[in-house]
Amino acid sequence: MSDHDRELLNPETVLSIPLKKTDPVELYLPLRKLVASKYSESDAQKVESVLETLNKCRRDMVERRGDLSLPMQRDCLIHYFKCLCMVEPLFTSLSSDADTDPIIFVWYDVFNSEHEDGVSSQRNAIQLEKAAVVFNLGAICSQIAVSCDRTTALGRHLSMEAFKVAAKFFFQLWKVFAKDVVSATLDLTLLFAEFLHHLFSAQASELELQQQLNNNDASYALQQHRCALAFSSVSKLYFRASILIRNVSGAAARKHVYAFDQSWVTHLRQKMTFFQAEASQRQSSILPKSEQPDVFSRVTSCALDHDAECVTEILVRGICRRSIKPQQIYVDLILSEYNPFKIMKDGKLVAYPWDTPPPYPTDSAILSSSLSSSSSDILAFLPLKKSEPLNLSESLRSYFVLKYSESVAKRVEGLLEMLHKLRNEMLRDGLSLPFRRDCLIRYFKCLCMIEPFFPMNASPNPPIFVWYNAINPQQDSSQHNIHLEKASVLFNLVALCTHIALSCDLTTIHGHRLAIDALNDALHRSLWLWLESEKASGTIDLSEQYSRVINDEILRLRSKLSHPQSDVSSLPEYPASAYDRSTPRYLDVTEQFLLGYWKTHSLLQEICEAPCLDLLSEVSPVKIKDGNLVANATLEAPNLAMEHELAETQQ
Repeated sequence: MSDHDRELLNPETVLSIPLKKTDPVELYLPLRKLVASKYSESDAQKVESVLETLNKCRRDMVERRGDLSLPMQRDCLIHYFKCLCMVEPLFTSLSSDADTDPIIFVWYDVFNSEHEDGVSSQRNAIQLEKAAVVFNLGAICSQIAVSCDRTTALGRHLSMEAFKVAAKFFFQLWKVFAKDVVSATLDLTLLFAEFLHHLFSAQASELELQQQLNNNDASYALQQHRCALAFSSVSKLYFRASILIRNVSGAAARKHVYAFDQSWVTHLRQKMTFFQAEASQRQSSILPKSEQPDVFSRVTSCALDHDAECVTEILVRGICRRSIKPQQIYVDLILSEYNPFKIMKDGKLVAYPWDTPPPYPTDSAILSSSLSSSSSDILAFLPLKKSEPLNLSESLRSYFVLKYSESVAKRVEGLLEMLHKLRNEMLRDGLSLPFRRDCLIRYFKCLCMIEPFFPMNASPNPPIFVWYNAINPQQDSSQHNIHLEKASVLFNLVALCTHIALSCDLTTIHGHRLAIDALNDALHRSLWLWLESEKASGTIDLSEQYSRVINDEILRLRSKLSHPQSDVSSLPEYPASAYDRSTPRYLDVTEQFLLGYWKTHSLLQEICEAPCLDLLSEVSPVKIKDGNLVANATLEAPNLAMEHELAETQQ
């Protein structure tokens, strides 16, 4: 970046918004009473954990806000939003029952410091509550973005991702949630939601532009072309935001704008003017169509000859490279030690408080090996690949010391420690299926973080990955190529998912659903396996031909399970259209909660597609602290306790 560009793009001039405030309200007692009366006492017992957590989240959101860090406030809001979407059908029942006292939420206008003109809602209570929570999720992400140290590469990246997520929340508020709110405050109107979406999109794009100006991994002409397009894009976003906020119609809206800090309006006008001028000046740098490459991707890495200051940013960027997640929910709801929502065998829903660190107990009772005798030979006996032990963290630490410095190596020690621990656990014998699955997933995420540093050409002793053929253990492949490691881990994930599916008790509803989701998960992982296998010449079990055979068998078994046999479909309350969620049918209260969870789970995955922000969370195994990647000590005790309990169980 030239000195001129540095002067023009000042990273300090970014805006955030405060959170909306609300009055306390009791949720647990009226909602539990409603479930008991509308359904049954046993149904109320099945979902009371969710209702208790819902109540606690809202109380913490209102009363503990000043005591919580910004990432913890984000965790609380996300957890509350999930619970809120799960209980939404109960509010529908409340609004249609004239004999039941409604739950009344009161929310205040965020831009009115005197808290005048607060709005309450009776019959559309859940719509107001959801809109306000989505607003606050966007607001807290904007505050996280502003709190990042944008003078560093890592800080700019985290700030950019947080602004992107904030913009997505306000996009959802604009397009979905604000439309259903009646008599809302002006900050929840469509106009203000659209304005905030464009504002935070512009700020995210501006930070991304800074990274493009710093990036030298392309030719000069291509780099100038990208920057010219970026200046034009940022210009349009600031222009739209500025027009929206200045040209509002109606006396109330204009009064609302004037209640703003007037420096906002001035700031937006200056940004709009600057980027318009820069875009016009750089217009000549845009390449003609015949010279443009086929694909223009967003900046995904630092310059290849990066400096030590970029190391933590590159590691954090790596975890975003595999941010696409499958939409299956039963695997995590039943088997993951890190999902705070659980389905137990008796149908009970358990929701652990948002501030309780993992791991959480899993319910493996639905695994019974009841299907293996009738399944295909390939899937029933698909073994896991074996590997030679390797101290990967030692090799990486030596590399960072040699290429950068001892201080850089210390900044990433937490990640390297976690990497070493997960690889050792991955190779242990006797692990339960759920525990091994979580271990493989977490290890794969760590591999994605360190991938940009491979091949480690500057290292005199790069790590050698040794993996044996799952079909013929006498054959092995030894490479420095990290894609062999990633492909092998993905192979084991595919195999493990099929093992889970083949071990499910299909005489239960949740066992049947878990089997289907496990197979869907296997198919999802197999797509990534193909991509990684192409980059590593491994053993025959990683070949495209063998992968196709496995894929076909998984599809065949899934098709078989998608048409349940008569002994399963005749179970009480068995939903014949369990996987056709668009088919109207009677749902018991647990089914309604699960449907609400599925919807919000999908929505949040779409919005919060920046896993690097999870590294700011207090409940992340590896977290960012003062620009360093450290192991989270608060999770060490429960992890050790779980390992001790697991060891005793296996004895």
